[in-house]
Amino acid sequence: MEKQVLESSEERTFQYQDSLPPLPVPPLEESLSKYLDAVKPFLNEEEYKRTEGIVKKFENGIGKELHQKLLERAKTRRNWLEDWWLNVAYLDLRISTQIHCNMGGPGPFIEHCWPPKEGTQIERASINLWHTLKFWDLLRAEKVAIERSRDAVLDMNQFRMLFCTCKIPGVTRDSIGSYFKTETEGECPSHLIVLCRGRVFAFDAIHEGNMVTPPEIFRQLTYIQKRCHSEPDGPGLAALTSNERTKWAELREYLIDLDPKNLTHLEKIQRSLFVVCLDDSSPHATPEDYSEVVTRLGLIGNPTVRWGDKSYNSIFFTNGVCSAFCDHAPFDAMALITMLAYAEKKIVENEGKWKGSDKVRDIPWPEELVFTVDQKIISEIGRAKELYYKKVSDLQLVHYAFTSFGKALIRKKKLHPDTFVQLALQLAYYKCHGRPGCCYETAMTRRFYHGRTETIRSCTMEAVAWCKSMLDPSASVNSEIYFNHNVFRSICIYLTGFDRHLLGLLLIAQEQGLPVPELYMDNAFTASGGGGNFVLSTSLTGYTRLSGSALPMVEHGYGFFYSIRDDRILITCSSWKSCPETDAEVLCRTVFQCFQDMLQLTVAAQL
Repeated sequence: MEKQVLESSEERTFQYQDSLPPLPVPPLEESLSKYLDAVKPFLNEEEYKRTEGIVKKFENGIGKELHQKLLERAKTRRNWLEDWWLNVAYLDLRISTQIHCNMGGPGPFIEHCWPPKEGTQIERASINLWHTLKFWDLLRAEKVAIERSRDAVLDMNQFRMLFCTCKIPGVTRDSIGSYFKTETEGECPSHLIVLCRGRVFAFDAIHEGNMVTPPEIFRQLTYIQKRCHSEPDGPGLAALTSNERTKWAELREYLIDLDPKNLTHLEKIQRSLFVVCLDDSSPHATPEDYSEVVTRLGLIGNPTVRWGDKSYNSIFFTNGVCSAFCDHAPFDAMALITMLAYAEKKIVENEGKWKGSDKVRDIPWPEELVFTVDQKIISEIGRAKELYYKKVSDLQLVHYAFTSFGKALIRKKKLHPDTFVQLALQLAYYKCHGRPGCCYETAMTRRFYHGRTETIRSCTMEAVAWCKSMLDPSASVNSEIYFNHNVFRSICIYLTGFDRHLLGLLLIAQEQGLPVPELYMDNAFTASGGGGNFVLSTSLTGYTRLSGSALPMVEHGYGFFYSIRDDRILITCSSWKSCPETDAEVLCRTVFQCFQDMLQLTVAAQL
């Protein structure tokens, strides 16, 4: 989706929310037929016959009963999936969500107005933060343009979660606190939290009814930085958010019992607009290689200057490079990309400079949130850091730009750019592993009320046949596969993909206390990626200069994020070093080689 962020005056951002269609439930027969097609690449003939029997039995038996119950549920909810998805995909998880689920990515400013330069951290942070605050202001006034796909209005609810939102750990299930309000809804929190050298500060972004300017933000951040650099480091309480969830919930309760003031501080962080992280590292970064920025700055940096539960952390390094780091539970990447694209556009328009007044009002100095801690908390912070560094040291993460060509040339060949990348990935995985890779690609379902995502399973029988023919010099290559993938993409976006439907049927069974149906116990379900077992977890982060990253879904898998520009394709690939069969660097380089091979193919076929 092309990103056009306009400051709309005709329409209000949330005005169509009540008229969006409810999330549909696809016909059972259709979903099961698609499921059978999707498992085919991973089964031999005998296994497929067995699975076919299991599916037929499900369709005529318990499946039919569960489907009826799901239709009943859909009658009473505008989005039958919403609560379930939030819980199952995010809030029920007990692993460290900061490590395994959060998403992040580098700011693209090094490519134009802000090349890496020591000593620019505070100056650039001030300008960047101001443009982000302007976006918050537009959102409050409902002047952020409503996004559309072709002519369909898209749900804008996720934008409410960008600001003043935080996940709160629970012993068995987390919750989300969201305190954002539009101007017509009332008062909205307006303070920022700044993390620096293990300490926590807060200051308000509004003074006497007007937003703070970059020179004023500069004053506040300089005050914080000077104090942190001349006084001892703080305890680094933020590291506790990287714990597994039950542990963090228990420690949070312990902190609150230790001193009621700690609860006040925690709530201040939860309610804040977002978190500003002043990080002391200075990562290497070039427009062709963002790997160190993504690892050290984005996804797996110093845990004492990241609040892992906050919907948005804006990170700034000493060399003026910046990054975003977000909890995934309240929104998907595209809402974040809209906001970041807005800030980038404004920064570029102003050549990375502040062109307004240098006047600095007499605003209150930042307040330090000093938590009461004891020896137990101090040692738990140490333990959390140790576990965190041990886990993230096992992560291999590369972020490279393929610069030979991009969207312009792919479109000229009358191919869909996203399909082009997905097929190159299938081919690369086949080359590296000698077998098809079950693949999850995110499809957006925001045409529906509170819609989020559906799964595109891009490893189809046609894709596998195409990969085999590409690797066989004597075979003739069938380029019709491009068409098939595009058809499947449109199917998922209109939500007749089947993954969320099958999840709904399983959750109905669980709610009714029924045994897990055989379909979900069948090897075919897991082998094809069901139950969160996709070896390739992928997402197109749009056609902007922004890119993102996340971790693999499974130990033997890859996280594969990409953005497609006119002249280049940016890829972020992650894998676990402890898995002997995966290598993010090798897969990424192989994908680049496949891009070249596929372009040669189009020349040969005169496409």
